[in-house]
Amino acid sequence: MAESIETSKNVELTEDDLQNKSKGQLIKLAGQLRDRRNDLNQMASERASERDDLNAKTREKVDEAQEHREKRDELNELVQEHKQKRNELNAEANELFDKVEEMKSDLELDDGKDLEQLESEIEDLEFKQQTEVLSSEEEKELIEKIEAKREEYQSRKEKMGDNDDLDDLVEEAEEVRSEASTHHQKVTELADKAQEHHNQMIEAYREADDIRDEADEMHEKFVEAQEAADRHHEDFVRVQKRLRELDKQEEEQKQSSRDQKRKEAEEEAEEIYQRFKEGETLDTEDLMKLQKAGRL
Repeated sequence: MAESIETSKNVELTEDDLQNKSKGQLIKLAGQLRDRRNDLNQMASERASERDDLNAKTREKVDEAQEHREKRDELNELVQEHKQKRNELNAEANELFDKVEEMKSDLELDDGKDLEQLESEIEDLEFKQQTEVLSSEEEKELIEKIEAKREEYQSRKEKMGDNDDLDDLVEEAEEVRSEASTHHQKVTELADKAQEHHNQMIEAYREADDIRDEADEMHEKFVEAQEAADRHHEDFVRVQKRLRELDKQEEEQKQSSRDQKRKEAEEEAEEIYQRFKEGETLDTEDLMKLQKAGRL
């Protein structure tokens, strides 16, 4: 970043300087003001160039942020589309699973024990029959329990095995749920990408703000140098004007001196001419004075 201008190098001009300094001193002062003005103008030009570069970088960062914003918004639109599709499919899957439950209820598959549990119970009873000493009555009751369990097992197995519509409905519901899950996964992936662009957008805007601050600071330094250059130029012009006034005064003094000499010469020539008219003999010097005054 550019430093502040060195004010110690500035050239000062007071009204007293203008009125009282000699012509030679003012010519020297004008040269100092001109050189300092040129240095400050060069400094201001360099700072303006650097400020413009920083402003260009700011615009680049803002454009970059805008690109991330547009990409983020596009992804968010896709997120909404997949989210809507996911919700629709989940609703459809819920309806299908409700139908599955209704069908199972109609088939009484929800009542009682499942096949694995029945099979385990049958095995336990058979193990008891084979390993324990039972009375005839106890063994008869055990055999009847085993048979009842087997009949129940067979009945439930036949109901489930013969119902293709239920299987198809379960399969359809699971496919719809799987498709909804795919859209949900897409929602997550796209939302993550949208967040990445959002973060990059924030970072780009932050960098743009930092660079803009640098550009503003450089603009202030440009103004500082330009105003100092303008002040030196104005003082330079004042000195130039004063020098012209002094030149004019000198010329007027010279002209006044010439006029006085001419007047004195004319008066002297008139006196010589009058003496000549009165019959006085003129010498060479008198004749030359008359000639110079245009009287001969």
